[in-house]
Amino acid sequence: MLKKTVQKIDRAFIVIEDWSLLLSVCIALIVAMANVVLRKLTNDVNLYWSDEVVRKTIYFSTYIGCVVAVRGRSLIRIDALPQMVPGLKKYLAHFANSVTLLFAGALIYLGGSMTMMMYEDEYARTASLQIPEWIFYAVLPTMGVMMFFRTLLVMVEDWKEGADS
Repeated sequence: MLKKTVQKIDRAFIVIEDWSLLLSVCIALIVAMANVVLRKLTNDVNLYWSDEVVRKTIYFSTYIGCVVAVRGRSLIRIDALPQMVPGLKKYLAHFANSVTLLFAGALIYLGGSMTMMMYEDEYARTASLQIPEWIFYAVLPTMGVMMFFRTLLVMVEDWKEGADS
């Protein structure tokens, strides 16, 4: 039962990660291109809010990209040492996963604190579109939870591979 629940959560995260990355990149590209085209074709039309939208979508795609990197085992790691001393590979992987869990925990805790701080400040809004800033800060704890879950899945996979060999 637990395995099926974890698999359902994993599949849901895959859909959320892939589609949100696609949508955020498409939004940034369309808005940036529309602003450039309008600026070049006309002398007086400019989307004053386009820079803000592009900045916020890049911010979002950076954090969701971290979660996808955990899923694909593509986070930055020390590669040379395990190749020189193969016996350290398992221990360094555990160390890297532990550091990732700490980072995810920091995202959850600090991101949650900052989100609440922005939520309580009624004047904390984006400059052009006047969107409440807490919405963008909420990305931090959300991605922290997703990254924590993904890292635990990677650790369980590593543990199973170690038990099988």
